[in-house]
Amino acid sequence: MKIIVSGKNMQVTNALKDTAIKKLGKLDKYFHKDVEAEVTMSVEKDRQILEVTIPFAGTILRAEEATSDMYASIDKAVDILERQVKKHKTKLEKRHRGSETIRFENIPSMREEKEDDEPKIVKTKKFAMKPMDEEEAVLQMELLGHNFFVFTNGETEEVNVVYKRKDGDYGLIEPEI
Repeated sequence: MKIIVSGKNMQVTNALKDTAIKKLGKLDKYFHKDVEAEVTMSVEKDRQILEVTIPFAGTILRAEEATSDMYASIDKAVDILERQVKKHKTKLEKRHRGSETIRFENIPSMREEKEDDEPKIVKTKKFAMKPMDEEEAVLQMELLGHNFFVFTNGETEEVNVVYKRKDGDYGLIEPEI
């Protein structure tokens, strides 16, 4: 696996670059040599952000971590990517049968770890959705203390979702039918 390290709003030191390459090298056993991992390091205020993108054979594995220490961000991102590879092993095997980019023999099965880790629905909520605009939906979301809010858009009469982004701004999801 080829690892390309770049910096955004920061100078990447040799120590940081070497650490990123060494830690991401643990993922090398899952991929063939021609797969490229793109690593972008950036700094926003006191947050050290690491983004890793690994595109291969029509699939993209991606991890983004923000901590106060870039080395901790690297460790967390590698853990996330390893979990993604293990979690999606069977789906990847079906989709990429005979693929030259991923080596399935090195991916341990998720069943080997814990069978209790499968996500399940533990709570169901029903609520009335009154028509409102995006600003009112954001206000409602903030009042509830949630990081997303589902509402009926008063203008389009479609179901929309507003959500709080990691950078503190908001996003809007509008369905496309």
